[in-house]
Parts: sequence; C-alpha cells; structure tokens
Amino acid sequence: MRKPIIAGNWKMNKNYDEAIEFVKAVANKVPSSDKVETAICAPALYLRSLVEHQGENLRIGAQNMHFEANGAFTGEIAPGMLKDLGVTYVILGHSERREMFNETDETVNKKTHAAFANGLIPIVCCGESLEERENGTTNQVVDAQIKRALAGLSLEQVKETVIAYEPIWAIGTGLTATNEQANETIGYIRSVVAREHGQEAADAIRIQYGGSVKPSTVAGLMAQPEIDGALVGGASLDVESFLGLLEF
Repeated sequence: MRKPIIAGNWKMNKNYDEAIEFVKAVANKVPSSDKVETAICAPALYLRSLVEHQGENLRIGAQNMHFEANGAFTGEIAPGMLKDLGVTYVILGHSERREMFNETDETVNKKTHAAFANGLIPIVCCGESLEERENGTTNQVVDAQIKRALAGLSLEQVKETVIAYEPIWAIGTGLTATNEQANETIGYIRSVVAREHGQEAADAIRIQYGGSVKPSTVAGLMAQPEIDGALVGGASLDVESFLGLLEF
C-alpha cells in the first residue's frame, strides 16, 4: 500500500522569522511518518534553519534546483548544496517554473536525474491549462510531460519519485478539479508510468493532486483510489490550515 504524502509549497512567501515559527509550531503536531509523509517546501534561504527545527516526522523540501553540480550559473542552486543542508525533497517542473522561467521537459528530466544522484526525492509536477482541458487534450499533455520527465530512470528511481498532478487552471484560482476528474487523470498518469516503466513501478509511484486544495476538500480527494497525497500552496501557509490538511 502506498504511503500518503502531503507537501506544502510556500512559493515566495514568509520572512525568516515567520518561517521558523511556523515549523516550530507544527513539527511536533504532524502525524507519524509511519502513517503519512509530511513536508514543507520553502524558499531556499530558509532551508538550513528549517531542517534544524523539522523534528522527527516533518521533512523540508526545496522548490527548485539546477541540474549541474557546479559552474557559472549565477543565482542557481546545485543539488549537492541542497543535500548538504539536509533537504529531503525538491519540487521540479512546477507550472510556474515552466511558464515564467522557461522550464522544459528536458530540464525537468535532467533535474530529476540530478536529484537522485544526490540523494534527493523529486516531486515532479505535470498538468494542463484550461484551454487544454476544454479541448480534450489533458491526457496527451500529461502523457508527454511524464514520459519525458522520467526517461532514463531506473525502476527503483521511478518507484521513489513523487508526481504532482496540478491542473494549471486550478492553481491559486480557487477552482479545483472534481474528485472524480483528479482521480481519472491521476489514473491515466499511472497508466503512462506502467506503459513506460512497468506495472511494478506504476503500483509503487505516489501521485499527488495539487490545485487549491484545502482542509475542507482534502478528505474527498484522499478517498479516491488513485490519489496518494496533495501538493498544497496557499493552505500550507497557515499553521491550523496546514495541520488540517493532515486530518483526512
């Protein structure tokens, strides 16, 4: 049985003191990691300090990284730098990175390989625009994204990868896919993994839903058979809201 994973994506929010106080407030209140994996993906400036306060059951993740180990890449962060800080997860290929910062399927694949080479667990994002949803090409879009992102990974690496299905039209809009829509698309993503990497990989890989997830909606999503967790934006910024996401 796949272990659920709930991850907060703070994006570019909170100052240093707010970040530390938040993690101190939730670290000892999140459920046992035996039942659910809980993570906060925070701005890079805060990662070292947050890791120091993460406690036994909370883990810290980054929101992006470069695929190279070092070099003349001004402003970028190498995977080994994250590993040195004790970071566990790294979000790769978020739609905001794709739209605003020219992230491509090729760079997502390179970053996924680099994450594993440095002992990090990638949370690989995929998702369609509203136009793509309305014109019926959702499956084609996520198929291409996942096929390319996971290309060349070993069976064990695919099994350890976390995929986050985030329909772009439901991120920060207050809109959300219905439980059935989310489950259907995530089921299709799992079939892509099975086709490309085998049924064993498909049965093991965990696939989250993201897109305006709230404490009031998380239980319905988590009741769906294909959905293994959530990648959460705004609702992860408040202590009580974040803890509420873990009560499903």
